[in-house]
Amino acid sequence: MSNPRVALACPSCSPDAPTAHEILKEADPATVRCGECGHTHKESLPDDETVERQVVVSQDGESFTAGHEAEPDERLAVGDEFLLDAPEALMQVRVTSLETADGRVEEATVERVETVWTRAVENVTVDVTLHPQDGGREETRSITLQVPGDEQFMIDETVEYGDEEFTVEGIVVRDDAERYDREQFDYTGDSALAKDIKRVYARDEQTTAWSAW
Repeated sequence: MSNPRVALACPSCSPDAPTAHEILKEADPATVRCGECGHTHKESLPDDETVERQVVVSQDGESFTAGHEAEPDERLAVGDEFLLDAPEALMQVRVTSLETADGRVEEATVERVETVWTRAVENVTVDVTLHPQDGGREETRSITLQVPGDEQFMIDETVEYGDEEFTVEGIVVRDDAERYDREQFDYTGDSALAKDIKRVYARDEQTTAWSAW
């Protein structure tokens, strides 16, 4: 039987954000081991006074539900990210909507929330629209990339993914990406993380033009 797990900050690899920890010895403080780097340390465990809320997770066009425990007075807002210990996997998710008895809201305490709507952001799908080097827009094509959520895309950067090589020319970010001051980027040096991106527009670097033959 595996030891229980808890989300805690790790002084070795993640001092500012919680990661999954295995509880090796329950005490005050408890002995825990980080699931990311294996560092063992002592930490006080969160209070037992928590409530469980239903979380709906969207991932690659599909969705599933899981339970999440949190303190009643903890505040949640659209754009927040947290670690969800779901039956499918331990994953990082981002809040896209909060459902209360009074309807959907942008921010609320856990006590008020009935359902937390989220999407998985640890590993994400990025849609890329490619056009030929000669600029022929009528011959554009789309590809889909599976990448880590924290992978960065930068304007005018040439990248390779498998058999694809392209130069990023435009980036459109998602509505729930709170860290940006605008929705679309097209200046040299502009960048965004994969988990924040709705679509990338790029120039194909493998061919000068595409042919149906």
